[in-house]
Amino acid sequence: MPDHSTTHLDPRAPLVLDTRQLPRQPGTMRAVTRVVQAPKDFGLALIGVPEGADLSLDLRMEWVGEGVLVSGTVRGPLAGECARCLREIDANLEVEIQELFASPDSVTEATTEEDEVGRLQGDLIDLEPTVRDAVVLALPNRPLCRPDCPGLCPGCGAHWEDLPEGHHHEQADPRWAALKNLKLTEE
Repeated sequence: MPDHSTTHLDPRAPLVLDTRQLPRQPGTMRAVTRVVQAPKDFGLALIGVPEGADLSLDLRMEWVGEGVLVSGTVRGPLAGECARCLREIDANLEVEIQELFASPDSVTEATTEEDEVGRLQGDLIDLEPTVRDAVVLALPNRPLCRPDCPGLCPGCGAHWEDLPEGHHHEQADPRWAALKNLKLTEE
């Protein structure tokens, strides 16, 4: 059996699940529904779940021969800014999670690397890495306020949708700038 370093989990922590009430027989199940405060850094540079926002967890813990399978839905608010026009984005997120947490005496525990599957730590499950991974992977790298967002005018930085039709900026090629000062003369 591999020697995995374990940290001591606080059973009162919001994203720690206690499995003591789950009978250790394959197929037994326990539903878990709770609302927790989102930890720090649940997101990407432009969008994420605000720290302290309510995350609703609707989960099922099921004993399978190798440990506890946790599956269900995580819902919460998103906040960020549009990658094209920099306007605020307020949206909702809903992601599915499913993770096996191997028991210490299982074949899975003995045959997998530490980062391949979750691990039961005594009777406790640390759900934070699973939820964080699911949330972050569901987020767009370039969030948009709407799919057809026109963005900003590169010349003046104003929102394209706020500018009059035909808006443009006269941009001379800098290589020809010296010719601008020459005058045509007729002889």
